[in-house]
Amino acid sequence: MNMRSIGVAATAAALAFTVFAAQDFKQAPPRDKWSAQELAAIGSMRLKEAGERPADVSNAHEQHAEAAVFGRALFNDTRFSKNGQVACASCHSATGQFEDGRQFGQGIATGKRRTMPVMGAAHSPFLFWDGRKDSAWSQALGPMEDPAEHGGNRVRFVRLVLAQYEAQYQAVFGSAPELGTLPEDASPNGTEPERAAWAALSPATRDAVNRVFANMGKAIAAYERNVSYAGSRFDQYAEATVHGDGRGQEALSLQEMRGLRAFLTKGQCVTCHNGPLLTDHAFHNTGVPSVDSKNPDHGRAEGLKKLLKDEFNCLGPYSDAKPQECGELQFLSVDEAGQLGAFRTPSLRNVAARAPYMHAGQFASLDQVLQHYAASPKAAIGHSELAGPGEKHADRQTIQLSAADIQDLAAFLGTLTGPVLQPK
Repeated sequence: MNMRSIGVAATAAALAFTVFAAQDFKQAPPRDKWSAQELAAIGSMRLKEAGERPADVSNAHEQHAEAAVFGRALFNDTRFSKNGQVACASCHSATGQFEDGRQFGQGIATGKRRTMPVMGAAHSPFLFWDGRKDSAWSQALGPMEDPAEHGGNRVRFVRLVLAQYEAQYQAVFGSAPELGTLPEDASPNGTEPERAAWAALSPATRDAVNRVFANMGKAIAAYERNVSYAGSRFDQYAEATVHGDGRGQEALSLQEMRGLRAFLTKGQCVTCHNGPLLTDHAFHNTGVPSVDSKNPDHGRAEGLKKLLKDEFNCLGPYSDAKPQECGELQFLSVDEAGQLGAFRTPSLRNVAARAPYMHAGQFASLDQVLQHYAASPKAAIGHSELAGPGEKHADRQTIQLSAADIQDLAAFLGTLTGPVLQPK
């Protein structure tokens, strides 16, 4: 046999081995075995299952590129604050997790709750820890007039946006309404002089100011819509597991896999942290301790009342939605006892990268969070949904986690971290 024949034979043998290896790889058994129910849960937690971000029918400009560019400018402009030093980006930093890493949000003063990231907001029907806003654009307006955050007032902000961004505003929203002569400061939510100045404006002028103010929020929401989570090691593992890819399951260590198993079973974490964003978008009282025991935070119970009164909600005059498109808002009840002391379930995406935890940063580490759930203490206000040790509970079993389980769960939670995608 000449050298050429030997070379051809060797190439053929190599190709045959490659085909055999690929077939053998496909037939190799999975490293980790899961029940059909567990497989379905793991598959549903893949980020790709979130699909396209749903359109916000209350914001007709949310998907417009020009609105996003305008909104980004507003998001980063510190002039939209009382002291000229605070922007949306001050608490929602684009260089981190679009939050600030503090126990309490820090604007011109210190707030009472933890800053939430903006990723995933387009998928959530309610925003803030207490759900007092029902859209990203409405949410963007709240901090503008909050005395601890931007600390400003809407007339000053409207004057500023039309003076500094008139061309961008008109490119997105058309000609600004006729506002006439406005006072320096006026707002229905401000200081006593600001409220008096607001009341002195004609109804038509107040409506025109509100319209421009609402459009500021809609532009900011258009920008935030383009900020999102990207896949993590967990997503690689979930994809491999769904397709029976044993080698692909090596994306998680055995400890991390054990943590996932505890997450789905004895930890009962998946009860609230489910779906592709690992949140049920609901509100739960899980006995998280109050920061101020004498004045416990009422959470969703108060947030509901604020939401239903909000002139910038889906049913309000500045929404682009039809009333029948605001179903989430129309069927809410303020009398549900379970809302007292309940807070929004946060996404667990990138959770290991954004300590501290809970609505007021009560826990410094994931270990402390998991120890809290293992202890299942009684609620400081309202009634905890968790079954305490020895309790009989209609919907829950007592969470029983060993020290090793807690370590495994914390390791698994670390696999949920991936890049943050944002406009360049």
